[in-house]
Amino acid sequence: MAELKYISGFGNECASEDPRCPGSLPEGQNNPQVCPYNLYAEQLSGSAFTCPRSTNKRSWLYRILPSVSHKPFESIDEGHVTHNWDEVDPDPNQLRWKPFEIPKASQKKVDFVSGLHTLCGAGDIKSNNGLAIHIFLCNTSMENRCFYNSDGDFLIVPQKGNLLIYTEFGKMLVQPNEICVIQRGMRFSIDVFEETRGYLLEVYGVHFELPDLGPIGANGLANPRDFLIPIAWYEDRQVPGGYTVINKYQGKLFAAKQDVSPFNVVAWHGNYTPYKYNLKNFMVINSVAFDHADPSIFTVLTAKSVRPGVAIADFVIFPPRWGVADKTFRPPYYHRNCMSEFMGLIRGHYEAKQGGFLPGGGSLHSTMTPHGPDADCFEKASKARLAPERIADGTMAFMFESSLSLAVTKWGLKASKCLDENYYKCWEPLKSHFTPNSRNPAEPN
Repeated sequence: MAELKYISGFGNECASEDPRCPGSLPEGQNNPQVCPYNLYAEQLSGSAFTCPRSTNKRSWLYRILPSVSHKPFESIDEGHVTHNWDEVDPDPNQLRWKPFEIPKASQKKVDFVSGLHTLCGAGDIKSNNGLAIHIFLCNTSMENRCFYNSDGDFLIVPQKGNLLIYTEFGKMLVQPNEICVIQRGMRFSIDVFEETRGYLLEVYGVHFELPDLGPIGANGLANPRDFLIPIAWYEDRQVPGGYTVINKYQGKLFAAKQDVSPFNVVAWHGNYTPYKYNLKNFMVINSVAFDHADPSIFTVLTAKSVRPGVAIADFVIFPPRWGVADKTFRPPYYHRNCMSEFMGLIRGHYEAKQGGFLPGGGSLHSTMTPHGPDADCFEKASKARLAPERIADGTMAFMFESSLSLAVTKWGLKASKCLDENYYKCWEPLKSHFTPNSRNPAEPN
């Protein structure tokens, strides 16, 4: 496959034409009486018309046929996709999952949509407030099928296997250690090349933004120039047996048939697009004297709530970096949090838990549930000689953090058969080091 090309920048006003049809963007207007090449003009709105310019999201698509050209939608089986947060009773315990098992292609072919499994979530789709965390487990490409989400945005984190994603705006190749965002309403189809696994964060009613930098200044964390947007690409393809368009609407799945590929956009312009980002480009901020800065310094993207400084969801990573803090317990501190913390591991070993937390698995520490380094990590870090050291080389852990109290689904607690019933035991060896008669403990040599 030829190397794909992209447009650089986050949230930019962009314009793109498939080079096979030069001049396919109208000049000076959005909706001419007759479009170049006799295309149809269609607007995709990601915000209300009257939103302030800083938050107004829309793109104009110039396509061979408009997306309305389909048969009626009919309800289909949702599989393991759900928005029912009352399936099982609440569980405040620390939860950890072993790597989620990918179905074998030799036993059953499963594509991206049929391989979606809702793990946990909260909120209400109909009022556009909340989120869901899904796991995708698939082994075959989507053939003459596409998917779009009427409920919210998808942030996709592949863990195993490359994703070739066809969108109405063009194609993206997304590999492990990269992420992509497919925003609300955008049709896409995914090709895979092996047994494939990953994580998916869905947010309702809001879009992902770059976090405000405050005193950090103008540069740092995920820089806007490193986000990549696909360039226009189209296929003028008839599908004799019918092309299936799958829609997620109010948490349910629906399917409609049409006669042509939906990826028939010859040109587009606007600021409402899919995009991808390589996590290796994250510019890490860290403490260089003592103590920890809070993990919010590792935020890549945020989906804000109406409360200042409080997110519906943050996407946070723990990338390779230097640890130099003096007189400091360097691993993550013990913590109880008003936020919910779901963690996943793309590769390597997470610094606070060298065993048990594995690539392709996950953990959930719910609102005010205590968590922190296991006993082995505590003992080693408390006695370590504090020289400058590399942390997390060859590793990429991440966190979906939310102000919402997340409910786990029946699949997450039972049907997945991946829940680690012994997770709590990693803290059982912790012992008291209290010295009531000596304020100053012996320092490591």
